[in-house]
Amino acid sequence: MTPFEMNNQTDVTEFIFLGFSNHPKLQGLFFLIFSVIYLTTVAGNMLIITATSISLALHTPMYYFLSNLSFLDICYTSTTIPVMLVNFFREKKTISYEGCLSQIFFLVTCAGTECVLLAAMAYDRYVAICHPLQYPVLMSVKVCVFLVTGSWLCGLVNSVTHTVLAATLTLCGPNQISHFLCDIPLLLKLSCSDTSLNESVLHVASATIGLSPCLFTGVSYILIISAILRIPSAQGRSKAFSTCASHLTVVVVFFGAANFNYDRTNIGYNLDMDILISVFFCVITPMLNPIIYSLRNKEVKSALRKLTRECGLSNEINN
Repeated sequence: MTPFEMNNQTDVTEFIFLGFSNHPKLQGLFFLIFSVIYLTTVAGNMLIITATSISLALHTPMYYFLSNLSFLDICYTSTTIPVMLVNFFREKKTISYEGCLSQIFFLVTCAGTECVLLAAMAYDRYVAICHPLQYPVLMSVKVCVFLVTGSWLCGLVNSVTHTVLAATLTLCGPNQISHFLCDIPLLLKLSCSDTSLNESVLHVASATIGLSPCLFTGVSYILIISAILRIPSAQGRSKAFSTCASHLTVVVVFFGAANFNYDRTNIGYNLDMDILISVFFCVITPMLNPIIYSLRNKEVKSALRKLTRECGLSNEINN
């Protein structure tokens, strides 16, 4: 940037979201759809958390990780949808500069933590299938707490790094974001200062927080499937696979959506398609996780039915 441009730059104090701007007449419908999705996501994940807390049968490492994943998904979806819902009723869909940085912080924290947490859950399933006799030792309470805490720390360190670097960017217009949320790559496009450091850190983080957990999870499941195929009885193989089917489905959905969201090319860019892909990753995926575990896992279904019966009985007594 030249000295003349430096002197004539205007500080960006707010950003304008262009997401959904192609369909002004559908704002009311969008509000209704995303409200239902948000309420379903929060309710579904809260049910999972409540069921795993109340049911003694679910007081195991796998469901301890699951309850943390549900809490994470509530935080993840709450980072973006409330702002989006408010903006559906505003002609000028804006977010403040501080609000944008806050959204980036929480979004990156949740996304990074979920990557590492899914890898920790894959390790849990690996130990359960491949080393069942050592499972109580290898997956003790201390180990589980360490893995969950480590997941959150990885997400936080990664997020703080990106947010601090984003705060150092010089933004002098335009202030329009072709999206419905704030994210690091979108902010880099608006910068009129050198972004090489931010981009380098982004690539390193993508490899360590994104790619490494994905590869670890993939290798874990290769070993798990190999161990399952060596089980002599068909019933034994079915039972072993059922214990990790839900997690494997969630992993495929999450990492598949993340890869499509961040690693697609810009050839043939279309705002509607870009929004649709991000909606699936940021909005639909957190809603799908409790549904997948509820439909695929007998123990979770049993705990949810028991919880529903107890709530119904409590209401009858109160009435």
